[in-house]
Amino acid sequence: MSSNRDTAFFGHPAGLSTLFATEFWERFSYYGMRGFFVLFLTAELASGGFGLDRTAAYSIYGLFTSLVYLTPIAGGIIADKIWGQRFSIYVGALMMAFGQFAMAFGSYYGKVTHTGELHHIQQFFLFSGLGLLILGNGFFKPVISTMVGGLYQKGDNERDNGFTIFYMGINLGALVTNFIGGTLAEKIGWHWGFVAAGTGMIASIIWLFLKETTIEQRVTGYSIGLRPKDDGNIKKRLSKADWGKVVINALAISGGILAIVFGILSVPKIVTDIIAIGAAIGGFGYLGYTIFTNTNGKTEWSRVGVIVVLAFFNIAFWSGFEQAGTSFNTFAKDMTDRVVFGWEIPASWFQSVNALFIVILAPIFTIVWDKLSAKKLNPRTPNKFGFSLVFLSIGFLIIGIANDKAATGLVSPLWLVFVYLLHTMGELCMSPVGLSMITKLSPPKITSVMMGTWFASIALGNYLAAAMTAICLWLGLPTFYFIAIYSIILAGVAFLIAPKLNKMMKGIH
Repeated sequence: MSSNRDTAFFGHPAGLSTLFATEFWERFSYYGMRGFFVLFLTAELASGGFGLDRTAAYSIYGLFTSLVYLTPIAGGIIADKIWGQRFSIYVGALMMAFGQFAMAFGSYYGKVTHTGELHHIQQFFLFSGLGLLILGNGFFKPVISTMVGGLYQKGDNERDNGFTIFYMGINLGALVTNFIGGTLAEKIGWHWGFVAAGTGMIASIIWLFLKETTIEQRVTGYSIGLRPKDDGNIKKRLSKADWGKVVINALAISGGILAIVFGILSVPKIVTDIIAIGAAIGGFGYLGYTIFTNTNGKTEWSRVGVIVVLAFFNIAFWSGFEQAGTSFNTFAKDMTDRVVFGWEIPASWFQSVNALFIVILAPIFTIVWDKLSAKKLNPRTPNKFGFSLVFLSIGFLIIGIANDKAATGLVSPLWLVFVYLLHTMGELCMSPVGLSMITKLSPPKITSVMMGTWFASIALGNYLAAAMTAICLWLGLPTFYFIAIYSIILAGVAFLIAPKLNKMMKGIH
């Protein structure tokens, strides 16, 4: 057992570099596919696309991105109780690689056997691939951040800085992926975009396997993330027997997903709708029951009430922000002048703008909050939520004006870039603040459940974002201006009730 303080990675544990790169490649895979997914769904069948109209494509996208936020709730429980974190990461990563390659095969098959209509096998491999990604993400996503925390001893002041470095890995992966996967998908073939995303997951697996022995607590040298009964003082990596179980589990669960998708495609839509609604009611019912039975006293109930109210604003924010993958993506493709020196910039490249601004602005926001805190001027959480909705509203007002101008000709892509800048500023007032708020306000026994509830609100926001175009068509309202209006109204509400919410937080800033 080592007594040396591990500072091999810019003053941080060597294991941080391992987890940084593992997450980098996973985000490279996820955001690469996400960046061109709607474009693929609306592309012509002859190109290997899915040939859907925008409303149908947005619906599939919204269901996918919402479920991605829900499955980690169950995945985290399985990792903690049964598999261990490393085992769970490997299973999830293998399944996500299978998912990307399944969609690549479906796209390629559609292109080479094009007959003017969508083949059943294309649908099968698309939805199977999405199912593998959704469940694989559930196993992968909730545990890797926990492992980052485990690298540091309790009370280590460098833990927060370690998470900041790790967060950069997430956004760097999202930043570079569209320049590679998006370009391959739009310029060469959609299936090559999925292949690039699948290759990213393989790189994630290989990197973790090669560097697995570095994942240990920085002072004690105790290996973290192993299976629950393993001794981290003795065991430094998963054994051959563990790896056999990883592969068996990944293949068995993947096979189960293929069978489920085949069954879903074989039954009437009303049956699948009933099952989905029933599952949603059951899931939210479980969360409600758990919160009700584990919250005690006026102080805890008051703080839980704040979480519920802020979750409503969270839903509203993401219902606008996540237009990035739907209406903003098609706006970039159809309404912006993307030709530079005779070469057309792929529309999916604009999906990297948010990540670029996160990398630039996150450290600045951290410094600003710290300086305001030193002067006791740091806005309370409800006020920050109000600011996030203000930024969101201004962004949609601008994209609404740009959309009007596009009626007479293509507009400069700088309109969209400026909107992403404003929305990123809103994200930085909402997302990290909300996650921190959950850990502070939740009753101690159900912090994980409350975090799951928070992710459920993000999932609902993602689903509403995808449905927004259809909702506005039904109401006869312009989508961008509609979101701008309700965002600024809700911002006003947030500021109005902020004093009351601040009191209900019972001393928590």
